[in-house]
Amino acid sequence: MNEVHYQVLAETLGQRGIDVRHVIDRLKRQHIETPSWGYGNSGTRFKMFAWRGAARTIYEKLDDAGYVHRLTGVAPSIAIHIPWDTADDYDALQEYAAQQGVRIGAVNPNLFQDDAYKLGSITHADPGVREDALAHIVDCCAIMGKTGSKLLSLWFADGTNYAGQDNIVQRKRRLEEALRSVYPYMPADARMLIEYKFFEPAFYHTDLADWGMAYATALKVGDRAQVLVDTGHHAQGTNIAHIVAFLLDEGRLGGFHFNARRYADDDLIVGTNNPQELFEIYHELVEAESRADDVAFMIDQTHNIEPKLEAMLLSIVNCQIAFAKALIVDRRTLHQQQMAGDVLGAHGTLMDAYHTDVRPLLERARIEMNVPENPIAAYRADDYAKRIADTRGIAGDGGGGFPT
Repeated sequence: MNEVHYQVLAETLGQRGIDVRHVIDRLKRQHIETPSWGYGNSGTRFKMFAWRGAARTIYEKLDDAGYVHRLTGVAPSIAIHIPWDTADDYDALQEYAAQQGVRIGAVNPNLFQDDAYKLGSITHADPGVREDALAHIVDCCAIMGKTGSKLLSLWFADGTNYAGQDNIVQRKRRLEEALRSVYPYMPADARMLIEYKFFEPAFYHTDLADWGMAYATALKVGDRAQVLVDTGHHAQGTNIAHIVAFLLDEGRLGGFHFNARRYADDDLIVGTNNPQELFEIYHELVEAESRADDVAFMIDQTHNIEPKLEAMLLSIVNCQIAFAKALIVDRRTLHQQQMAGDVLGAHGTLMDAYHTDVRPLLERARIEMNVPENPIAAYRADDYAKRIADTRGIAGDGGGGFPT
């Protein structure tokens, strides 16, 4: 670490009334969950490009997640997708995860790949299909109990392609009834995170198309039902920071699936083409203070052309940078300018933090966590990727070819 750069930055921030020690401590407590499916082969509707060394089993995914956590210090849990990550012995799975320095995080039911779900899962017109979908979610609740997971993460591909294909109101009621029936099966201290997506794979209407529908549904399900914001699941130009601020104030923001989008979905690495948007989201989270304490931060990316591990590391680093910038906003000055109606002054104060090079703060935090100062450089200098490539070879399927 360049000590001179750190001291200069610390002095500058101190002049703004920013407690650098507090910032470092907050950075050390950051938690970003990685997805099991991000370590395996995945693709688009057109092609899957296999990566030599991609994880083939849940145990290899745990190996990779543990490695990423050792390089970053802030990724201590891994989300799993069922049935992609089904295990014969969940006690053994938990023990193996602990050996890698991680734990099982959110459990994600798969309700979009079976042929029976072509016209929907829990909103399907056929009661038999709905029963099967519900049974699968209930099974996932049992897996939560076996793995210690506190998050049931739900995304539904349900919707229609043509006007008149099905009754929209009836589908809405089926969805609400299904989630209310699942709710009691969750562990008592667990939360249900309800995700939304404005289109695809349904092209006429999606049953949970936006945050308002997810929010209204959560209110009807129970206190432990909250909204999951996937940063890639919005129409162009949507102000995600506004949604985040609203849900935080309502106490219904459950978590994030972080990724980035240019046009239609969420396959890009978070913070690559929209770093200011990511900063604005973290700004609202820091502004909310204790109301954001229980928010779950998860990566949701299916890396298609990128090296799996380096892509995951870059995702985490970009989240760290955005969080660090949000932590150094001069909020006292900002709030004074807001109250005085100083439009450009307030905007300038926010952008001063955004344009600050916060890497010295992150390097100091990593030194104190005893992890590499530059995780990506450490990865590139290491032979882990070569070793797993030699051991695993090229797998045809990594368990999870579709983003959620």
